[in-house]
Amino acid sequence: MEDETRAFLILIINSMAYVLLWMMVNVLIGIYFGFAFFEGSPSWKNLLYYVLAFGTLFLILRMLKRKWKL
Repeated sequence: MEDETRAFLILIINSMAYVLLWMMVNVLIGIYFGFAFFEGSPSWKNLLYYVLAFGTLFLILRMLKRKWKL
């Protein structure tokens, strides 16, 4: 396999791995531990979870955008 093709496939696999890892962590913390659901009104734990989830999503998307600039 050519070096450019191999590097491109590794870039694709790494990008998928980052996104899947982010999703698994958010599902674990949000659904399994219950921070994604409100019980009446949102608590500080719910707000912290959502702020961190969207903040890390922004950071991952920014990192992927930089990686894909090549």
